[in-house]
Amino acid sequence: MEQYGVNVMFTAPTAVRMFMKYGPEYVEPYNLSTLRQIAVAGEPLNPEAMRWATQYLLGEGRRGFVTDNWWQTELGGPTIATPITYPAIPGAAGVALPGVEAAVVDETGKDVPRGKGGLLALRRPFPHMMRTIWNDHPRYEQYWTEIPGVYAAGDVASWDEEGVITVLGRSDDVLNVAGHRIGTADVESALITHPAVAESAVIGVPDPLKGEVIKAFIVLAIGQEGGEEVRRSIVEHVRRELGPIATPSAVEFIDKLPKTRSGKIVRRLLKAQELGEDPGDLSTLED
Repeated sequence: MEQYGVNVMFTAPTAVRMFMKYGPEYVEPYNLSTLRQIAVAGEPLNPEAMRWATQYLLGEGRRGFVTDNWWQTELGGPTIATPITYPAIPGAAGVALPGVEAAVVDETGKDVPRGKGGLLALRRPFPHMMRTIWNDHPRYEQYWTEIPGVYAAGDVASWDEEGVITVLGRSDDVLNVAGHRIGTADVESALITHPAVAESAVIGVPDPLKGEVIKAFIVLAIGQEGGEEVRRSIVEHVRRELGPIATPSAVEFIDKLPKTRSGKIVRRLLKAQELGEDPGDLSTLED
């Protein structure tokens, strides 16, 4: 940024969390005065990561904006986003962009009430989204028939009275602990507000009593060391933030999280390794 006078950076929330891992002293020596916008996509943007980027990369918001957006490879470009004319809500992806008819629905395709959570869907196609899958059109049709009458995005989301949508994570990443449905993004957002945590990913591990219990994988901030005291502190922190139901039953410290090249955390690989199962196709894995 200093060398080339970069104005706009488009990246993944995992990159912002990487900066958090190294701390503000890592970026403070550099002149970032030309930077006016950081746009992020690929994972839900944690509120804490948004606040950190606004404070340390954009001069506490005096120089510019952090704008979140959501889309998929299948959709060809940003689909739900926060235009810079809208107030940014930490944790929210934003509103449906022009031409997009997005909704949060139940399993029958009906809108869930505003303020509630459900499945993220698109009610009709738009110009730059996919029209088929090469040599496999029946697979494409599954996108439109899995939930009657809509395109099923495969994500869990909620929306407010103004139509602002918060993406909570993949529907197959939702945890079911003692009958409570908990989004991975909620737990991970709570985890990275702990000063020792740089990045986190959580999975559900089968449990005979609760159905599932939560296991957290933690990448520590630079200068932090894993140990029983830090582990207890992290667990208690989540308990205070989210309550006992969302408290991790196990915490494992790792050097890095498995990600795709676009920055998405591959939680199914962590889960497959934990359970000794086949993780499936890993062709998009970064390493």
